[in-house]
Amino acid sequence: MTERTYTALIVDDEDLARAVVREHLAAHPEFTVLAECANGFDAVKAVSERKPDLVFLDIQMPKLDGFEVLELLDPQPVVIFVTAYDQHALRAFDVHAVDYLLKPFAADRFEEALQRAKARLDQGSPTRLHATELSGSARGDWPLDRIVVKDGAKVTLIPLAKLDYVQAQDDYVLLKTPEKGHLKQQTLASLEQRLDPKRFLRIHRSFIIQLDRLVRLEQTETESWVAVLQDGTRLPVSKSGYARLRETLGQD
Repeated sequence: MTERTYTALIVDDEDLARAVVREHLAAHPEFTVLAECANGFDAVKAVSERKPDLVFLDIQMPKLDGFEVLELLDPQPVVIFVTAYDQHALRAFDVHAVDYLLKPFAADRFEEALQRAKARLDQGSPTRLHATELSGSARGDWPLDRIVVKDGAKVTLIPLAKLDYVQAQDDYVLLKTPEKGHLKQQTLASLEQRLDPKRFLRIHRSFIIQLDRLVRLEQTETESWVAVLQDGTRLPVSKSGYARLRETLGQD
């Protein structure tokens, strides 16, 4: 019986780290390395184009970190994290990485991780998380200072300081900046969990605003409330949202 073959991608910003993984994989002719990437942007492009079975993925990288890379991949390949930062281990397993290699690692530890990856792949239906699931868990309690959005082959980084408001649109959110709106496949609730409540507030089931964009609240003829933002945008405010606003703004 012919042994199954697999394809792999190695992602790390350090040349030596990529070489170490490549050297260990050389002992496994059933694996073919499709490409190596030195940053997150290249990794997203390579995974989308080459569709590897397995990705060895560093976490701390320039441009996009490993968790942001995962968030942009749908469907998910099987992933082994390779990093020097062991505090990320729990988060790695939260996003269903098959294993976690802490640099520097021994050959036997690499073999163990590789066997786990092969077992996952041989199941026939590897766990592949959807981007909306990853968004809530991928980076755990890391401070969120930007949001990554993928539109076709284009990846956009949106600093939170540029975000005016967020609107729920079915399984997507519209991220509104002064320049334009960006659609991201994610739920409003999962994004809300990762935003700083001192800066962002949910004013309605469909809207979260950045508080420093709020100019005033206006009452309508029907006695409902509207939030008026700096650019003139008017957004509905629910009763619970109004109560949260008054509490947050320190109004009686």
